Amino acid sequence: MAAHGLLINYEYCTGCHSCEVSCQMEHQLPTDRWGIQIQKLGPWQIDADNWQFDFVPVPTDQCDLCASRTSKGKKPLCVKHCQSLVMEYGTVPELAERIDGRSKTVLFVPKSGTEDQEGTK
Repeated sequence: MAAHGLLINYEYCTGCHSCEVSCQMEHQLPTDRWGIQIQKLGPWQIDADNWQFDFVPVPTDQCDLCASRTSKGKKPLCVKHCQSLVMEYGTVPELAERIDGRSKTVLFVPKSGTEDQEGTK
């Protein structure tokens, strides 16, 4: 079975935290734990014309890619509730093909994404 993951084009992430909140609610996580967490980079000036100021959604070890949802053909909640539509869910090979030429794009494969339905790697 192919590994699954999240493709995130953080160039357009607004840092709205919808992915964090929906994950916490779905998995009943306490307010100090996340299945996915927004990391803020910047702001700082790189040169006269450019600044570093990005938000990057980062899955944690508690991310199971919403296994109870994805096993029913649904999207993980972080993907469903992403206000900027910067997150995609799928198999690693199909997500890797979508990277082609995109900047500020990361492919996350949480530990749970590498396991098949029997829980083995």
